[in-house]
Amino acid sequence: MREVRWERLTAAEINEWAARDAAVILPVAALEQHGPHLPVWTDSLIGHATCIRAAELVTEDAPALVLPPMWQGISEHHLPFGGTISLDFKTMQAVIACVARSVMACGFRKLFLANSHGGNVEPLMVIARELGAELGIPVVTATVHQAAAAAIAGILETQSGTRHACEAETSLWLALAPDQVRQDKIAGAISEGSRSVGSSAFQRFWSFAERAPGTGVLGDPRAATAEKGERILAAMAEALARGLRDPLLWSKPDDVWTPGRAGRAPQ
Repeated sequence: MREVRWERLTAAEINEWAARDAAVILPVAALEQHGPHLPVWTDSLIGHATCIRAAELVTEDAPALVLPPMWQGISEHHLPFGGTISLDFKTMQAVIACVARSVMACGFRKLFLANSHGGNVEPLMVIARELGAELGIPVVTATVHQAAAAAIAGILETQSGTRHACEAETSLWLALAPDQVRQDKIAGAISEGSRSVGSSAFQRFWSFAERAPGTGVLGDPRAATAEKGERILAAMAEALARGLRDPLLWSKPDDVWTPGRAGRAPQ
């Protein structure tokens, strides 16, 4: 199988991928608390593994190369529990812009920001939109568990979707690196009094100490299994692969800032 991990290739080999008009996938994740039973690397592990598998699925018809995961995300809501490193929005935007300009300098013209952390969802939507307009290349973003939400809902038993250090994320760890799961801590990982806060119509900042007091876990990891994790990983990879194969997503964005653009059809 063709190698799809950027860090394992030579510069000359990466140039060959650029000549194939490959997309570059940047897994954007986090380094943050995941309860008493999962490592702080959870989102980075899951996102990177999903992107690698997706790139392997499309290597012949929609080539894609996977960068090392960006482990710094917007995670300030997890700071009360410790173990968390967070960026602010301006810094995150600047770092991703530098990555985008770098991959363009390497000859690539497609960038996929594949997210695996809930706190990054809205920031990445803004970043992708702004960068696409600024750089004139398609910059696409998707959140891996949202892209496969229907399939994941059919796999889980105790919850309708991925939450935090939950049945889904614990299952993924059990499939990918079971020795890293503190299985003796799972039974005590449930957050007593966990709750939804706010509404979809009104937004403000809420910390995870407010949402999941005690353990910082949303959901029930006790139902996790490696078999569920493998099915979830496959569903997420297949969802990303469909996006990578979608020609409309990867068409050149309209250059709306061109002087005199108003009133002319997009090129």
